[in-house]
Amino acid sequence: MLCACVVALWVVSLAITNVSIVDIFWGPAFAIVAWTAAWQRAPEAFVPAWSLPRCVLLGGITVWALRLGAYLAWRNVGHGEDSRYRTMRARFGPSFRWTSLGIVFVLQGGLIFVISLPVQFVLARDHALAWGGALWIPSIGFAVGLAFETIGDAQLARFKSNPTNRGRVMDRGLWRYTRHPNYFGDFVVWWSVFAWCFVAGAPWWTVASPLVMSTLLLRVSGVALLEETIVDRRPAYRDYIRRTSSFVPWLPKPPA
Repeated sequence: MLCACVVALWVVSLAITNVSIVDIFWGPAFAIVAWTAAWQRAPEAFVPAWSLPRCVLLGGITVWALRLGAYLAWRNVGHGEDSRYRTMRARFGPSFRWTSLGIVFVLQGGLIFVISLPVQFVLARDHALAWGGALWIPSIGFAVGLAFETIGDAQLARFKSNPTNRGRVMDRGLWRYTRHPNYFGDFVVWWSVFAWCFVAGAPWWTVASPLVMSTLLLRVSGVALLEETIVDRRPAYRDYIRRTSSFVPWLPKPPA
């Protein structure tokens, strides 16, 4: 299912000459994988096969996925192709039509598959799963992470919607305590998902899921990419870096 979606999305990107649609697909793809895993477990009696823990896991992943997809669609649709992909398109020239299948779509599909491993394991396995007290802690962690990224995204969107804030640095609300509350929330969500699934019986090696997500958030497409050139575009961001925690929320330093 994931492979079919990736290829279909690539075909659509060729038709509209816009690879950025892969970013919108990122979140919903996890819901697709989760629902496919649950369906494969008991297609002949899908609904009766649900238990409370499976409903919590499937519901949580679905809410996270659809929120992220809706937010990115609202933010990106109508704004053309992202600068990252425009740079890649210029670099590869006409061959980008074909190379984008591997370096963009298949790559993201592979990342989605690895990151969703603990979810797939729990939802697809034919094993009785009962709700226990140990599941409460990661469930709360998931809720906190989801709230953190949702509130952070909403605060930033509201800030950007005000024309008087053009060129200014967002340092209010959650952004006062961390420069990346949305990425931190995502980080908490996926470590909580792994912890939840590990308690539910997922093998230890599925820790690859939060490790890969953490690497993406901190070193690849998240914090590192965003802050690579932002100081050049917004000099005030340099002081924001000095007084505000990079990732984990913390009290800001006093003005210099």
